[in-house]
Amino acid sequence: MVLNEPTLVLNKHWMPIDVTTVMNALSKLVEGSARVIHPDDCSVHSFESWAEVKVDPGRPCIRTATLELPVPEVILLATYGDVPDRGVTFSRRNLYRRDKHACQYCGVKPKVEDLTIDHVVPRARGGGSTWENCVLACWPCNARKADRLPSEAGMALRKKPFRPSWSPKMVIARVPFKANWSRFVSDAYWNVELKE
Repeated sequence: MVLNEPTLVLNKHWMPIDVTTVMNALSKLVEGSARVIHPDDCSVHSFESWAEVKVDPGRPCIRTATLELPVPEVILLATYGDVPDRGVTFSRRNLYRRDKHACQYCGVKPKVEDLTIDHVVPRARGGGSTWENCVLACWPCNARKADRLPSEAGMALRKKPFRPSWSPKMVIARVPFKANWSRFVSDAYWNVELKE
């Protein structure tokens, strides 16, 4: 359904900060808290002026009894100029991104199914599942370390586990890229790497 399609959200300084749905973008447009950016010429439109834009053949649109409205693919917030301060969710996917799909003990980059999550301080010793206590490990390294501390197993971490900082590119990278976003989002946004 077109109302659930992604729309890129820019803050008032034209920086990409989020992705929302077309439905939410239209709500913001109607209430006046956002404007639509035309993908062809970067002109900025209110709801009234956007309703007058002719829908190009082949482009998605929303039809009502009295209106044919082009789908807003990029919106510009009227007053919000910050970059949201969010935390990075601790998840298997984000842990793989942070550790670059490599064993943090030997450095090997095996297939995804050949990597495990190792608790630096084992759970049996009170270690939790946190950014600062979990790393990727290949099966042989994880078996060698077992329920010991790395120092007890004669192993060393290649780098200390850390809580990565959030970036707007993490939100943008989770949805399919739209060609009309390219002038607002550099190629660097699509090579997401979690950093300290």
